[in-house]
Amino acid sequence: MPRLGKAIARICADAFGHYFSDDGWAMASHVALSILMAIFPFLIFATALASFIGAEAFADTAVHLVFDTWPQQIAGPIAGEVQRVLTEQHGGILTLSVAVAAYFASNGIEALRVSLNRAYRITERRSFIFCRLQSLAFVLVATLGMTAISFLLVLAPLAVRLGASWFPELSHLAGTISLWRYLIAFVVLVLGLIVVHLFLPARRQRIRDILPGIAMTLIAWFGAAAIFARYLESFANYVSTYAGLASIVVAIVFLYIVAAIFIIGAEMNAAILRYRAGKAAG
Repeated sequence: MPRLGKAIARICADAFGHYFSDDGWAMASHVALSILMAIFPFLIFATALASFIGAEAFADTAVHLVFDTWPQQIAGPIAGEVQRVLTEQHGGILTLSVAVAAYFASNGIEALRVSLNRAYRITERRSFIFCRLQSLAFVLVATLGMTAISFLLVLAPLAVRLGASWFPELSHLAGTISLWRYLIAFVVLVLGLIVVHLFLPARRQRIRDILPGIAMTLIAWFGAAAIFARYLESFANYVSTYAGLASIVVAIVFLYIVAAIFIIGAEMNAAILRYRAGKAAG
């Protein structure tokens, strides 16, 4: 047991030491702002593409998938504005403006790439074109995945009602659709973390090497979200300070915390790998 405690202390010292020495807080602010600025372009591009292929319910599904894992005090005002923008009718649906939206959405992916490379102590040697095309592919795959989910969430209630007409005992499933929506949002979050840790860094990772940091990230995210939501309810009064900008400021602070935890999770993975390498060499 003392040996395990020493190993944990050494790994944590390595992870947090590198985080502080490598401007981890600055990287967290860069990731937070990039993600916030990428959310609207991504959802605009995704909604345009989904509408083009006939997924009319995409906007509602996408808003839930993106914001259901956020505290309600933070997600509520932003989600309402996002849904209003997405449900407005726009002309020239798949035009240059949508392509530009896809490009700006990929900036969020690039911010994650830079932070992961720094956390894993990797130098990026791939070309700018390759990295940007990969980020755009991530945006497209995420859009298609959300579109498929929107189809399923639309079809699920219809299937339950149809099945209930033949098997009445299935009728109780109709009330669980919203529960499934939250479960799907969580699964999408976990899969997203696995994919970015595996494929964004300039060195291919193994799943077993990234799972500790991902588990820590998820636990810390939900803990931090609960604490921050409680703080907003009990102590914070951003409205008196920032007036109409309060919801955006709160979102930036929340995303800053989320980004810091995300980077520290990658730092933990890197520290564990370094600890294992040191033991193998010794």
